[in-house]
Amino acid sequence: MTSDDLARAESLIVTTPDFPEPGVLFRDITPLLADGPAFRAVVDAVIAPFAGQFDVVAGIEARGFILAGAVAIAAGVGMVPIRKAGKLPRPAASVDYDLEYGTATIQMSDDLAPGTRVLLVDDILATGGTLRAGHQLIAQLDLALAGTAVIIDLVELGGQEVCGPVHAVFRM
Repeated sequence: MTSDDLARAESLIVTTPDFPEPGVLFRDITPLLADGPAFRAVVDAVIAPFAGQFDVVAGIEARGFILAGAVAIAAGVGMVPIRKAGKLPRPAASVDYDLEYGTATIQMSDDLAPGTRVLLVDDILATGGTLRAGHQLIAQLDLALAGTAVIIDLVELGGQEVCGPVHAVFRM
């Protein structure tokens, strides 16, 4: 991975105004995901600060699943989903949280042994509510948070202050 690879990856992120509702600037990572070398550069950049420090990757629905799967494969570890309420057949923990533009509930199953080191990933850090809820789920299940990583930190929304240190590949 070179700085040129990451610069190219960043150039593939498309900003769509007023989606999913007026006033929101949506950062669409779909073109980045569709470009193999750019996606690989981002996956490598997510893993780099945490190499050897996690046993499994947890991804938050929905785009976080894509990133978590790729990170898990590249790191040679497993992946667990953190899903929206009602989507898991055996939810063991649940957390309600605020989004930038609403509220939601996420859930996680208890398939991991206590103390398992989890790298939590998602596509975007906005206001921090989703990632903070992910941290709470990991704690409820007696797992060890190895770190948190995202593709994009929307700095102006202050998510780092809400959920603590998050490694971001890009800051916008």
